[in-house]
Amino acid sequence: MPDMRGLTVILTGTDPERFHAALSVAAAHAATGASTQIFLEGRAVVLLAERSPAPGDGDRHANGLPTLAEMREEATHLGVRLIACQGGMALAGLVIDALGPNVEAGGLVGLMTRLGDDRLVTL
Repeated sequence: MPDMRGLTVILTGTDPERFHAALSVAAAHAATGASTQIFLEGRAVVLLAERSPAPGDGDRHANGLPTLAEMREEATHLGVRLIACQGGMALAGLVIDALGPNVEAGGLVGLMTRLGDDRLVTL
């Protein structure tokens, strides 16, 4: 495949369906070999801490589709970086260790300075 521009997805809400969509888009992009990251802005970081089945997981599983946890695992396996907003962690009373493997802390300024020519998508 030709060299592809990177992709940065900024997730702005706490809806697990949107997180699943962000992971799906990111995983598809990462499968091409391009750099891909999801920045969970503000309170969206709580999605990284949730471990129970997400709404819709039963239907996904029954139809042979990946659950939210499976999609997260696949995305990170493909190289998708998950970045938790430091301010959001403070608002939610979370520490980085509570967010699971393959998550790093960061802020919007740092994210914007590293964008380069990445495509930027907000969900």
